[in-house]
Amino acid sequence: MLSRLMSGSSRSLEREYSCTVRLLDDSEYTCTIQRDAKGQYLFDLLCHHLNLLEKDYFGIRFVDPDKQRHWLEFTKSVVKQLRSQPPFTMCFRVKFYPADPAALKEEITRYLVFLQIKRDLYHGRLLCKTSDAALLAAYILQAEIGDYDPGKHPEGYSSKFQFFPKHSEKLEKKIAEIHKTELSGQTPATSELNFLRKAQTLETYGVDPHPCKDVSGNAAFLAFTPFGFVVLQGNKRVHFIKWNEVTKLKFEGKTFYLYVSQKEEKKIILTYFAPTPEACKHLWKCGIENQAFYKLEKSSQVRTVSSSNLFFKGSRFRYSGRVAKEVMESSAKIKREPPEIHRAGMVPSRSCPSITHGPRLSSVPRTRRRAVHISIMEGLESLRDSAHSTPVRSSSHGDTFLPHVRSSRADSNERVAVIADEAYSPADSVLPTPVAEHSLELMLLSRQINGATCSIEEEKESEASTPTAAEVEALGGELRALCQGHGGPEQEQVNKFVLSVLRLLLVTMGLLFALLLLLIILTESDLDIAFFRDIRQTPEFEQFHYQYFCPLRRWFACKIRSVVSLLIDT
Repeated sequence: MLSRLMSGSSRSLEREYSCTVRLLDDSEYTCTIQRDAKGQYLFDLLCHHLNLLEKDYFGIRFVDPDKQRHWLEFTKSVVKQLRSQPPFTMCFRVKFYPADPAALKEEITRYLVFLQIKRDLYHGRLLCKTSDAALLAAYILQAEIGDYDPGKHPEGYSSKFQFFPKHSEKLEKKIAEIHKTELSGQTPATSELNFLRKAQTLETYGVDPHPCKDVSGNAAFLAFTPFGFVVLQGNKRVHFIKWNEVTKLKFEGKTFYLYVSQKEEKKIILTYFAPTPEACKHLWKCGIENQAFYKLEKSSQVRTVSSSNLFFKGSRFRYSGRVAKEVMESSAKIKREPPEIHRAGMVPSRSCPSITHGPRLSSVPRTRRRAVHISIMEGLESLRDSAHSTPVRSSSHGDTFLPHVRSSRADSNERVAVIADEAYSPADSVLPTPVAEHSLELMLLSRQINGATCSIEEEKESEASTPTAAEVEALGGELRALCQGHGGPEQEQVNKFVLSVLRLLLVTMGLLFALLLLLIILTESDLDIAFFRDIRQTPEFEQFHYQYFCPLRRWFACKIRSVVSLLIDT
């Protein structure tokens, strides 16, 4: 009896799994879930911990063993989705950016969205010009350290914090000037609200970029915003399509299709190529969810969507949740005392770390301020020891930095990142989606393949170790194959056409075989079914049976007998 109880308790322990969720302020929430617990259960636990009611804008993200990230589906088992060894590590993030952050009912919700957009600014996903960048950073300073105080904030105090992937001494002074003169007296809540209102006006607000290639082989980033579908190349938005103009989203393998119907134009199809089929499916799922959330009037209009062609179902997916309009209506009905908000101070802040790696711009002679070379390895080593969990790698696609990049490539043993103060952009290239922490060799390899430096998102969303040399080389080969573009899209188009023809032939043969079986059943069987009886009694069927089918049957029987007799004689 005792052994039975012990075995039962051990089995129950085996069914429990430890989950750690990284929150937006970089703190961690740990809980235990059962083996069959759904994603909704974990999400509700987390929202209860945060005292969050307007929770539909948020989600839980994780990275699978293949380094592909996903949003946790609330209707499915957590354990089955993760496919990795426990303990599980996930991240709590904004999934659907509110179209108007100022319209959010509760301050706790606005604060969490503020933390997400601050992360976007730091990781280079939120692009803006210098004047906007200075204002946004000043709002962050005011919200997190309060009014300017000469006793607490000595000259150059803003340079101790990093709001962007890179910045200059001139920008630091501009941030401090705005903080001193324009924002005095603003409470943290007011500064956060002003920050959200300013961020909302930027073109890349709400952008979570997915790296792809267009039909010409050029690098592009696809993203979904509250207002529509966006295609970015470098720093520029090359396509913006409103949600009511998007008629269909589809994918086949690595190929993603966007069907667009515009009033002034005919129907068009945009085609892009993702790095892997898994990345393409993730892109498709994100598109389906964003379109349903922002476009539909009510959740009862949500339908199951298929990625298929005409005859094959392919991948099927259904958005589970409320839509934006329903969420706003529900938020308006919230009546409770505002929950207490524990704001994380900026010192030390993991999302805005002190610049401890490499020389400060102000400490370098003026003749060298235009380009300060900092060893990447030194930067990574110092950041590993800092409180920040996501290494910073400054890089640029801008023409201003190309001479420095070329000179750095001249010596393969000295690989450096360049920080210059001639021009500023929070990120000179939009950051790609994969979030597993890449090794230094892989980062440099991808830069050399593309012919220019590129920003790689360093947001560490899993505890996966750095890839081995063999994995780096294998992935490097895939990157080369993807980036060469010598007839790749054309070859894929030919292969897809051949596959479509083969599918059509198979389906046609299957239909003919089914019709033949139905005909044999009608003519040869004695099944007394009303449906069959009605067909047999029609004059057309009787004429077909006696004039065509019976002679054909006798002919086949004769041929079969002759073949059998021939085989017996031999």
